Amino acid sequence: MSAPTSILKLSIFFLTALASVVQAQNTVNFPQIGRIDRFDASLDKLIPQDAVVEVLCGGFEWAEGPVWVSEKENKFGGFVLFSDIPHNAVMKWQEGVGVSVYMKPAGYTGVADYGREPGSNGLALDAAGQLVLCEHGDRRISLLTKGGGKVTLADRWNGKRFNSPNDLAIRRNGEVFFTDPIYGLPQRANDPLREIDFCGVYRLQKDGKVTLQYKDISRPNGIAFSPDEKILYVANSDGGDPVWRAFPVQEDGDLGSPKAFFDSSKEDRIPRGGGDGLKVDVRGNVFATGPGGVLVISPGGKLLGRIVTGESIANVGWGNDGSVLYLTSDMYLCRIKTLTKGDKFE
Repeated sequence: MSAPTSILKLSIFFLTALASVVQAQNTVNFPQIGRIDRFDASLDKLIPQDAVVEVLCGGFEWAEGPVWVSEKENKFGGFVLFSDIPHNAVMKWQEGVGVSVYMKPAGYTGVADYGREPGSNGLALDAAGQLVLCEHGDRRISLLTKGGGKVTLADRWNGKRFNSPNDLAIRRNGEVFFTDPIYGLPQRANDPLREIDFCGVYRLQKDGKVTLQYKDISRPNGIAFSPDEKILYVANSDGGDPVWRAFPVQEDGDLGSPKAFFDSSKEDRIPRGGGDGLKVDVRGNVFATGPGGVLVISPGGKLLGRIVTGESIANVGWGNDGSVLYLTSDMYLCRIKTLTKGDKFE
């Protein structure tokens, strides 16, 4: 079919699915899916025995990058923003209200078709509460200002355009560390638009300077700091090297040489597979999406358990008072209530 016809049909499908989701989610009776795999007794201090995975809304093509936005003055409280990458949209879910389109376009503003994953991916808030986005199609790190306009924070390294920024972690000093694999390029690794021939981990300083921090991870993906910001965790989504790495953060802010933090190929309780998004709690435990669900890993690299939804999980994010973990699981937005809190919530 022609491109305009394809776009029209896709838009109709998206709006129809969205309408059904909105009608279905103005409820407190959320369906439950999945299970909790408990590999170590210490998991009971993080996830209660009666914890369940609730499906808050669905109908998306590939949900990603959940982030909690606090609104104390709003009678409904805060809300969750997350990306639906193929539909080039940032979605908003609020308890008692449902789901709606928050921003579209979200990751690609061009006029030509741009592959199957043009939208935003990882999302985060800066110290001022402004939304920072990893954009696939526009190949940049952007900022949504309080006035509603967007500005580009970075779209190049050494004069070359990024591949497709994927996920980000913001330090307390305002610096942004982010990963840049090839998943958002229409033809991925072989795309003719590609200008950088590796997938890097970058540091964006407050003055706009971008420095390459590491280039020897085949598909760097999820990224997060330890609570003291002395370690930066980076996942590799390449199943041929399914290792989560821990980088020491040096005094000057650059990363030192990494160490293997967790390797799924050395665990017989889960399938071998690479990782996607991850977040850290106040105790330093890493909640990392990976083979079969969300892996809960101690600061020492010990696998404590796994949150399983039965669907692929792209990313997680802490919300509410910090004890609720939101999961973007394929076509769903889910949540699970925990006994811990996300970093920066205490």
